[in-house]
Amino acid sequence: MAAAPFIGLTGAIAAGKSEALAALGRLGAATLSSDAVVHELLSSERVRELLVERWGAEVAPGGEVDRARVGAIVFDQPEELAWLESALHSLVGERIAAWRASLPDDVPLAVVEIPLLFETGLESSFDATIAIVADDATRVERAGERGTEALEGRAARQLSQDEKAARATYVVRNDGAVADLEAALEALLAEIAARGEAA
Repeated sequence: MAAAPFIGLTGAIAAGKSEALAALGRLGAATLSSDAVVHELLSSERVRELLVERWGAEVAPGGEVDRARVGAIVFDQPEELAWLESALHSLVGERIAAWRASLPDDVPLAVVEIPLLFETGLESSFDATIAIVADDATRVERAGERGTEALEGRAARQLSQDEKAARATYVVRNDGAVADLEAALEALLAEIAARGEAA
């Protein structure tokens, strides 16, 4: 049996990537969030030792990585952020590969949410990519509701929403209700199935 289509999911900040991932899960896809993988890795002894070696014991008081402290270090220091991303990149890739290999044969679709999918050059790992897009005003409103006020600052190291959409295999708009998003994704899954997107 051919492997399930392997899809990379991305989008701009507050466009609704996580909501789309959850909807795809409800529609029967196997789903994984790369952010969740990173959180898991930050709890591992291997990564904790790397961070302590780089930044000192204060980043892991009591043997647990202080994510807020790590965030404060990398937010204003691009070179430290680049180091952290390079340190985690291969580990995240290993986890994603292991997750995919563990999926049962009857999974119709495997989707991994990666916010910096195109920025990190990972799109070639997937059979196809989906970009979730939303109007800027909608994104600003959503970001404010969840306490992510500095939308532009956080987005500065990402490609523009238009560029993500231009690079993606499929683009799904998310300006309305969750039910609208899920309906659009359901139609897209039917299209992907019809095309037989698996490698």
